[in-house]
Amino acid sequence: MSVLDNFEQWKDFLSERLQQAQQQGLTQQVISDVAYQIGDYLAKHVDPRNPEERVLADLWSVADEKEQHALANMMVKLVQQK
Repeated sequence: MSVLDNFEQWKDFLSERLQQAQQQGLTQQVISDVAYQIGDYLAKHVDPRNPEERVLADLWSVADEKEQHALANMMVKLVQQK
């Protein structure tokens, strides 16, 4: 089972990676840029596997680049609150 199959597992995975990035001293800007790159990659190459990912993919597809950055930043905030 892939972490992308279950949205809670995906959030847990992102949270762990975020903690690792922070422990390694990455700045919030670098984390934000990486989150955007991950979102862009997923939108272009990975089919959504659950309803939450479908919503994110749909939002990403209608957003301009600034909005996509905002969406990526919101995902970072979401997993930071765990």
